[in-house]
Amino acid sequence: MWVSFTSVGLRILCNRLVSLPPLLVDAPSLLNSRLRNSRFMESRHNSTTGSSSFTASTHSNRSGGRGRGLGMKDNRQRSRGSGSGSSGNDKIDALGRLLTRILRHMASELKLDMRSDGYVKVQDLLKLNLKTFANIPLWSHTIDEVREAVRRDNKQRFSILEENGELLIRANQGHTIQTAETESLLKPILSPEEVQVCVHGTYKKNLESILEGGLKRMKRLHVHFSCGLPTDGEVTSGMRRDVNVLIFLDVRKALEEGMKLYISDNRVILTEGYDGVVPVKYFQKIESWPKREPIPF
Repeated sequence: MWVSFTSVGLRILCNRLVSLPPLLVDAPSLLNSRLRNSRFMESRHNSTTGSSSFTASTHSNRSGGRGRGLGMKDNRQRSRGSGSGSSGNDKIDALGRLLTRILRHMASELKLDMRSDGYVKVQDLLKLNLKTFANIPLWSHTIDEVREAVRRDNKQRFSILEENGELLIRANQGHTIQTAETESLLKPILSPEEVQVCVHGTYKKNLESILEGGLKRMKRLHVHFSCGLPTDGEVTSGMRRDVNVLIFLDVRKALEEGMKLYISDNRVILTEGYDGVVPVKYFQKIESWPKREPIPF
């Protein structure tokens, strides 16, 4: 296209160019948008390749050995509970989740003075520079709120005691840290009559590897068993409610052949097995759940 400019036409063109609205670019928003897109693409890649930023310390991320609370579920809980608008219930529940994480897995890393029976001083806990999943600083919580978190925990994960005017707290089981010693933390089971049921809940997808190598404690100190079935009202801990396979332990045979079994204050049955493994020969039976159909092995 041929264009000829006169002085008048040039002025009109210049005026139109000057009057064009500027292009608004919010640099931080653009950067954030690109970061979000990048993270989305990375997460898509991870999901397709099967990678994960955290591996649970059991046969499955969903199984009863639960090194969870540290992985992707905690991230979802943190996002749901974040912000200053959290209710009182959310505040206490988030405190309980963080206490579980610290007392089971992080005490050594945080240089907490933990006794061999797993107890630490509540005052020492409340000095830590950490935030709960409700985005509340740990130091802003009170001793009464710690007591309430213990009282409200439906799996009875904690025990508290007072010594010399000081309140102490511990996780009853589920530890990965070596400071908590089995003999100090747990009560030994000496007779099969002490245990009516000893069952490990897991998932069908894990069964093949379990039958090949036995039940493994993974990163935890113990393999966990429940003293009852998922629907038993008295069973508060030791097994997830959504398991679909039950592995029953032959307690008499295990004790007779020297395997050490223990029970926690919240009635979870625990064992180190042999070098961290409960061999298949100690399995009494395996059933599907909830139909309770026998599974040959």
